[in-house]
Formats: sequence, C-alpha cells, structure tokens
Amino acid sequence: MRETLTADDATWSGLESLYLQHAPSALRFAYFLSGDQETARDLVQDAFVRVAGRFRHLRQPDGFDAYLRRTIVNLNASRLRRLKVERSSLAREAAYPAVAVPERDPAVSEELWRAILDLPPRQRAAIVLRYYEDLTELQAADILRCSAKALNQLVVRAMKTLRTRIGEEPS
Repeated sequence: MRETLTADDATWSGLESLYLQHAPSALRFAYFLSGDQETARDLVQDAFVRVAGRFRHLRQPDGFDAYLRRTIVNLNASRLRRLKVERSSLAREAAYPAVAVPERDPAVSEELWRAILDLPPRQRAAIVLRYYEDLTELQAADILRCSAKALNQLVVRAMKTLRTRIGEEPS
C-alpha cells in the first residue's frame, strides 16, 4: 500500500517546519513585549493558530516572519487593553465602601439557613429577593414573573413556615 501526500499533509508539514523555524525567535520577541515567559508562550501559540488559519492566503510566504510578529504585537496590545479594563473595573469596585456584616449567633444563622433551604423554591426566591437582595416588591415580582400580590403571598407563607421551623411565635 502506497501513501500519498495530500495538499493538507503538505500544508501541515509546511506549518510544522515554519513553527520549528520561527518559534524560538517569536518566543524571544513575545517575551520582550510582555516581560513574562508564560504570557510569551501564550502569545506565540495564539499567533501561530491565527497565522495557520491564513497560511494559504499569505500574499508573500516569505513574509511569514513579519506577519507572525505583527500578529504577536496585535495580540499583546489586545491583552494589555483587557488588563486595563480589568484593572479599572477592580479599582471602581474597590472604591465602594465595604459592607459591614453584623455579628450573629452562628447557630441561629445556620438554623435559619437550613430552614430557608427547606422552603419551596419560589418561596425561597421571594424571601431572598426581598430580604437578602433588598429589592422592592415590584422588582422581585418582575424577576419571579408574578404580581406584587402573589409575591406578598409567597413571602407571607414563607415567613409563617420559617417562624414555625425555628420556634419563634408569630407576632
């Protein structure tokens, strides 16, 4: 049986040889751009994946090295933009005042959470939306896709069940 070389095999072989030929210098270049070895490896890998998708369409196959370097520069610029957005988002988040959580008896909290988790799903959602997420009746009703009156009924039933389960007398 004779194996034949297809165009895809030739392309793969060409890509492999290009990778072996250009990866070391591309890695060095990416390291100088990013300052981090792992980031450089990621940039080179991503660049080769992108270039491989366009390999057949290169106008000047001799320009592969320049095309690869341009791709690494673009990927690094995108990475830096993402980092800038993430950092500004974290900075905005840090500017919000920390919410103080009042100290509570852990036994009571655990008992209450177990009781809440035992509620039917819609009652549990109504309680969480109203009291833990601090939403208005209309907002909570909109999320549960019910009327405000139906939401209030869910809350009343849930509170009655919770009072019974944790041993508190209804007022």
